[in-house]
Amino acid sequence: MSLDPPMYIVSLQNNIRARPISWEGAVRAGTISDADLKKIKSIDKVRKEQRKQTIEGDVDGFVQLLLGGNGSDSIFQKTASKRGDIVQYMLVLTGDLLDDIPSLTSGLAKHAAPFDPFLPLLKTNNNKEDAIPLLTSTVLSALISHAQSFSRKDQTKVAKALPQLYSYLSILAKSSDSMQQDIAVQQYSLVLKTEKSRELFWEQRKETLDPLIDILRAAAGSGRDGDSTMRSGAGGSIRSVDTTIGGGVGLQLLYHVLLVIWQLSFEGELVGDGLNEEHDIIILYVQLLRLSPKEKTTRLLLSTLHNLLTSNPSTLLPAATFAKLPSFLSTLQSRHLTDEDAQEDLKALTSTLEEYTKTQTTFDSYAAEVQSGHLRWSPPHRSPAFWRENARRILEDDKGALPKKLAEILGKTWDTDKQVLAIGCNDIASLVKEVPEKRAQLEKLGLKTRVMELMQDRDEAVRWESLRAVGEWLRYTFE
Repeated sequence: MSLDPPMYIVSLQNNIRARPISWEGAVRAGTISDADLKKIKSIDKVRKEQRKQTIEGDVDGFVQLLLGGNGSDSIFQKTASKRGDIVQYMLVLTGDLLDDIPSLTSGLAKHAAPFDPFLPLLKTNNNKEDAIPLLTSTVLSALISHAQSFSRKDQTKVAKALPQLYSYLSILAKSSDSMQQDIAVQQYSLVLKTEKSRELFWEQRKETLDPLIDILRAAAGSGRDGDSTMRSGAGGSIRSVDTTIGGGVGLQLLYHVLLVIWQLSFEGELVGDGLNEEHDIIILYVQLLRLSPKEKTTRLLLSTLHNLLTSNPSTLLPAATFAKLPSFLSTLQSRHLTDEDAQEDLKALTSTLEEYTKTQTTFDSYAAEVQSGHLRWSPPHRSPAFWRENARRILEDDKGALPKKLAEILGKTWDTDKQVLAIGCNDIASLVKEVPEKRAQLEKLGLKTRVMELMQDRDEAVRWESLRAVGEWLRYTFE
């Protein structure tokens, strides 16, 4: 999928192309050779067709100019420490050549070390005006993308370079400047073409993915922790004008972020559970679907959900049910989508969830809520009949997985959503009341200690529910 280059990059490149370069001065200083200058001038400021003919007549020579070889350093290695203006100019020229001359691009990709001259140039310095790292990432991401196509079997060189590129782009993605964020996201998208590139992206997800999720949370009207509105399904449309959505996130940036995560979702088995455990991706995407201003964003949201749910049905179908995705899909059908891919994904998702919900029990719904990692006052929590019928099963099912998850949930502070702690204490009280002989199991998980700590919490509801839980423990202790 081809994306238009960011306008800032285009403007910067045009500015650099127009700058005069003292090439002869570089030769006199011994920075570059006469042979280097001759090659550069043969393709600089000439018609595209003439440039193409010149390079195709000596592909190996121009590969050596740009990447080095036969005992000679590349033009970038020669000029890096002395002539930043030449480095910038050659980076822009190299980008033009990658786009226009496939034979050269193939020759560069097949070089023994195609990325080595560029990787040191990614290192940032204290000069924020230095354009070299940004220009380098633009060339490097394009070259890596081409290399992935030319040599799909051997990705060793690409795998060595990608982590360094990802680290640099993550700096841009963390910026408060939406322009820099969009540059990073577009370059991520350019290289996420193979299984290996997606695996490496996932390995570095604290750097690469977390800033993108923050952008999506802003678009959905929620910060990293303040997600109670998303979980309740409350909140109307937060669209403002045609170019932005919630949090001032531009529609173009939103689309590009969704595109990257859609590409990542093709490794659904690898990333699905992690995305939901670490970022509540299902709840987040349901909220974004509610707010989606364009069919192209809706298409990416539906396709990503389809990839994730079909790859991880046992864990993510319950999470999707808890997030009320089935009911929202019914609403979405009334929008009469015109995009064929979106229609197909909507139909497939609806069918999958309908089959799943046919077999759902109240216990399944409760288990899905707990496994989602976030609790709300859904009907089972306050139902004495539910606890009488299911308390023992909750403790024993899947080797006690649900109480372990409850312990994990209660172990967090939930500073922005204290009701989670209150609900958790309510559930512990009900388990102790209905199956008192299993108190030791809960104590081993640290739950007795934790609910006693929560008696001192600043939130009144948490203090009340924790007191009730401790009271159940004491009742059986004295009996």
